[in-house]
Amino acid sequence: MNIIVVGCGKIGKTIIDSLSAEGHDVTAVDSSSAALEEVKNIYDIITVCGNGADPDTLKDAQADNAELLVAVTNSDEINMLCCYFAKRIGAAHTIARVRNTDYNEKSIDFMRRELNISMTINPEYLAAKELFNLLKLPSATKIESFSSRRFEMIEMKLKPGSVLDGVKLSELRSKYKQHFLVCAVQRDSEVFIPDGNFVLRTGDKIGLTAAPSEITKLFKELKALQKQAKNIIIFGGSRTSYYLARRLLSAGSTVKIIEQNQKRCEDLSELLPSASVSLGDGAQQEILEEEGIRSADAFVALTGIDEENILISFYASSRGVPKVISKVNRTELGLIAEKMGLESIISPRKLIADVLVQYARALQNSMGSTVETLYKLMDSNVEALEFKVGPDFSATDIPLKDMKLRKNILIAGIIRGKDIIIPSGGDVIRHDDRVVVISAAGKLNDLSDILKQQKGILS
Repeated sequence: MNIIVVGCGKIGKTIIDSLSAEGHDVTAVDSSSAALEEVKNIYDIITVCGNGADPDTLKDAQADNAELLVAVTNSDEINMLCCYFAKRIGAAHTIARVRNTDYNEKSIDFMRRELNISMTINPEYLAAKELFNLLKLPSATKIESFSSRRFEMIEMKLKPGSVLDGVKLSELRSKYKQHFLVCAVQRDSEVFIPDGNFVLRTGDKIGLTAAPSEITKLFKELKALQKQAKNIIIFGGSRTSYYLARRLLSAGSTVKIIEQNQKRCEDLSELLPSASVSLGDGAQQEILEEEGIRSADAFVALTGIDEENILISFYASSRGVPKVISKVNRTELGLIAEKMGLESIISPRKLIADVLVQYARALQNSMGSTVETLYKLMDSNVEALEFKVGPDFSATDIPLKDMKLRKNILIAGIIRGKDIIIPSGGDVIRHDDRVVVISAAGKLNDLSDILKQQKGILS
């Protein structure tokens, strides 16, 4: 696909990286020649220097031939104007980053309709949503939702003493009453899509799928259920902090925000009157102790500096905080922090990149099925995709045990109306089902890609 990315800042570079890896033809637009030179030295892309909201610049970038334009400059208004002009010139689909907290959902919906923008994205809001879910279920290190939260995949690490240590996957269904499926395992740097003979070990990071109610019951039976975090300290007064605190306060939690910028503290105090907002440098241990870090249920590091978030998160862990989450945008730092013991890490840039990869794949799909949801899991080595089964999918009503799937593909869930099915060999896929597929086999554009032969289901 021909895709234009307007804005080569941190978010823009992450998007270019993900879309280039998907094999799309990317054109980057930015008013900074230095920023364009940097991305051109790394990626095989076309660059156009100029204002993305200028129709002449968009014409130079061949917006009339673009199947998708993504505007992620630092200005919401420029992003929306860019999308408006691009659509008028001939771009098929447009996506704008809109992150200003002054815009509510109603006003954003109005602008999106009036400017004919296909989608608006807000990385800070998406990050806050993920953080909120993790604080509701602290036992998980990552939670991904499908079909409006009716079906979930969670990541968790098997800690020393776990009752799952040494258990063969084929024994799980007889051992536990809950309906769930272990669909991915990361052991050190190796990732597995496991079969029934796979044996779990302490230290494994596992991904399991189930209905949300089943996950809670399972954690109780595994004696791995941590209580929901109610007393939360947030380090840094960013936009993400605001969105997260607003959600937590609405859910009845106690929230304390530590921010060293006085003006930002005043703004947050006005926006969040129910929160406790403290002026101070949260990187100082004395401040954290004064603010009661030892009695907190959770600590969330959300400053704009990855290294600071990581270091203070380790300090919070050392003080016995049950749930510690750190925002880390740089992939290499996130991997290092995880190996050193930080279990829960989020990246707003990566969240946006995943959304755009999902959108681009959906545009490429055939009539047979469409990508509804896409997540990168297990350090981006595994994909979890939700497909809606269309009338042209050729493998309906065939038992899964008879279906010839490609290697490293697993059907992890079937959503049929109100029913959640954790599939076994006798289950079948039907038209209008939603199917959750776990893949370590490379890019899947369409549900038919899971089959060994596109035109033949049986060998």
